[in-house]
This record gives sequence, structure tokens and C-alpha cells, in this order.
Amino acid sequence: MAKINQYQDISQIEREAKKDYIDRHSPFIHCEDKAKKGEKFKVKVKMGNEYTHPDDFDHYIKYIQLWSGETLLAQTTFPPGTLGNKGGHAEVDFYIVPTKNNLKLTAMAYCTKHGLWQSEVKEVTAE
Repeated sequence: MAKINQYQDISQIEREAKKDYIDRHSPFIHCEDKAKKGEKFKVKVKMGNEYTHPDDFDHYIKYIQLWSGETLLAQTTFPPGTLGNKGGHAEVDFYIVPTKNNLKLTAMAYCTKHGLWQSEVKEVTAE
């Protein structure tokens, strides 16, 4: 199994020293805390918060996935050059339909040079 990189796995000292590296590889989930069961719910996943990621032929974000626990909800794949061969924030809006009362959303993203990265868990209550 591939090593999964997580923001919290890195010590505070290393975080500060490698802030740009960590930020540009970390997926961030943006959505409301509550959803309506059975209705479309928008979840945005954005790569990086402050720093942009390269978009080179051999170094780019290949895919972003959205999980709820162990269930894959959605995935998008990017070919190299999606961002015009310039650094940027790869992002995607997923529209999911909650069927359970609670979602524990996690985003996973794969960098072709630096491997698999996981977001922090975002809990959503569906009523």
C-alpha cells in the first residue's frame, strides 16, 4: 500500500519549514456542516490553501477523490496541462446525495511526484 501523507503527521517545526510543500499537496474540503438527506449537496475540494501546485508534464495532481469513511463517493482525474502548464489550485465541485445521517468526508489526492495526500476529516450531518 502506498504511504499516505497527512498534514498532522508532520511535526510543528517541520510544518513551518515545509509550509509551502505541505500546503500545495494537501486537499482541503469546503462545504456546509449540514445537508438534507436525499438532496444534492455540494462539496468543493481544493488543492492547497495558500500555495499553488505545479502543472508540468511529469509533476501534477493526477486525481482527487472524495470518501465518506471507507466508501468512495466521487473521483475526478486531471491530465497534465489542465491548468495551462502553470502553477495553480486544482479543484473540483462534487455533488453528492447523502443517504446516511452522518458523513465523515475525506479527500484524497495524488501528486505524480510526491504521492498520495489525505485531507482532515470533515463531518457533515444529514437530516
